Amino acid sequence: MTKQDRAVRTRLALIRSAAAQFEAHGYVRAGLARISAGAGVSSGALHFHFADKAAVAEAVEDAAARALREAAGRGHGGDGCALQRLVDATHHVARLLCADIVVRAGLRLNVEGAAGRVRDLRREWRECVQGLLAEAERRGELAAGVTPQRTSVVVVAATTGIEVLAREDHDWLARPSLTDLWRLLLPCLAAPRLAGAVDPAGSDPPRSESAGSDPPRSDLAGSDPAGRGPARRGGQAEAGRAGLALR
Repeated sequence: MTKQDRAVRTRLALIRSAAAQFEAHGYVRAGLARISAGAGVSSGALHFHFADKAAVAEAVEDAAARALREAAGRGHGGDGCALQRLVDATHHVARLLCADIVVRAGLRLNVEGAAGRVRDLRREWRECVQGLLAEAERRGELAAGVTPQRTSVVVVAATTGIEVLAREDHDWLARPSLTDLWRLLLPCLAAPRLAGAVDPAGSDPPRSESAGSDPPRSDLAGSDPAGRGPARRGGQAEAGRAGLALR
């Protein structure tokens, strides 16, 4: 392994370790000593890559933002039903949040403004939802009287609420939670001609249920802070849950 390869692996391990600390304790209580220890490196190695805790947090948030934007944006530019692509986008983001500790931590940091507000992922999600609903309106997919702006408020509020609740209880992230939400909303949103045509469970389920592709992850997903295997929480593997939301 070259010196450059080792440096890249060390940086990624530090970001994973930092994500675990930020998710568990928040920005203020997360300590650099625990971050370096979790990555299996010295404090000096941490400071070689990052000037301070703010720089580490920014790296975590950057990785999360890239993955979330890709997952949320997969519904745009498609040829099929815009409402179905909106449903699918929520499932894509949900699976990403369930599987990737860096994404969860980065999202929390962004909401708290811990790394500086150079981006607003909550606003980006709202714009994604509004854009797909506006496309659905142009295609005649929305029921009479349903407007993209008012409907986006409901969708964003519901998905944000489930994500917040899931911070304390991961059962909120079970895939049926999001499916049930869409089962309630779609009859009110969709034009009569689409009755029963939009799948509330998503048209691209995770690989464990079909041959469909999983949503993108950050480059750091799927390992514990030292890169030894699946990330764990409370002694159980975190990856593989399916569910919801973006805050």
